[in-house]
Parts: sequence; structure tokens; C-alpha cells
Amino acid sequence: MDVSLHIAQDPEADALLSRSPLAALTGMLLDQQVPMEWAFKGPRTIASRMGADELDAHEIAAYDPEKFAALLTAKPAVHRYPGSMAKRIQQLCQYLVEHYDGDAAKIWEGVKSGEELLRRLKELPGFGAQKAQIFLALLGKQFGVRPKGWREAAGAYGEPDSFRSVADITGPESLAKVRAHKQEMKAQAKASGT
Repeated sequence: MDVSLHIAQDPEADALLSRSPLAALTGMLLDQQVPMEWAFKGPRTIASRMGADELDAHEIAAYDPEKFAALLTAKPAVHRYPGSMAKRIQQLCQYLVEHYDGDAAKIWEGVKSGEELLRRLKELPGFGAQKAQIFLALLGKQFGVRPKGWREAAGAYGEPDSFRSVADITGPESLAKVRAHKQEMKAQAKASGT
């Protein structure tokens, strides 16, 4: 893949996200209850702490759970909830090993429709409907993975020229627009009491 992501706003972290489907999936998994950049820097931090340049699903799946949790917990922690996220990352990697021979890209390779890809993403541990739609939009908008009906399957996140999620971040300016959109949505939810 010849992709250049700018989600983490950190050259090394973004380079890993750009070349590693597993890193991108892991960043998406970590993207909750922490700033987006922090979540998407996580894969690079994990790889570095494992003494590697890449993430390997087989290695992570087989890693001692307590030692893997310690990697994520070391200061600065990879996530606000490093212990539970370590478990989720290992579950994701175990699923990938079991269903896709450890190759995250096989989730979308050869997929014929956006609906099928969305179903596959929703089957991943830690990926609910919204996270799956956002990742589908990221695949379509920035990785060029565009099976028939991908925008429709991604819902509002697939809309062109929107600034709703990490799928729309291409640099500092778009990051600011996505962050402003999220703040607006929170304010609207608070105002309506939801």
C-alpha cells in the first residue's frame, strides 16, 4: 500500500500506521476515551516496547498477558485504561490469527461489497457498529479500499468532504475540523439531555 496517514501527528507513528494494516486496526481499537492522536500513536509505542519496527499479530496473540499489559502500562501509558486495552489488543490479534492467518489486510482483500466489509469489521473483537463504520470510511478514503457500496456501508462517516472522524484526518487542519465537529456533537448531545 502506498498510503501516507497523518492521524497520530507523529512521523514515526504515522509511518507505521501507513504501512501496517494491523497498526491501523490497533490504533482504531485504542481510539476511545483518549485523544485521537494518543490512540493512533499507541501501535508505534507498543512495537517499540516490544523491540520491533512492526506489529506482528502472531507474536502479540502468543505474548504472556501480564507482560503485554505491563508493556502498555509502562509510563507513559499507551491508553487511559492500559490493562483492559492490552487484553482487547490480544483478543484482536488472536482473532486475526485464527480467521485471517494473522494478516489484517485479509479482512478487506477481495471483499466484493461495502456491506460484506462492514460485517467483517463488526466481527472483530472490540469493534462495534460505529467503530467498524469509521474504520471502513478510513479504508475507503485513505487506503483506497473501495468495494461497491462502501460509502453507504460507512454511513455518515463515508460522506465525501466531511470532518467527522479519523477517516477524515489528513493533517493538522483537518484534525482541528474533526475535533471541532466532535465538540459540537457533544454539545448538542448535552443540550438535548442524551
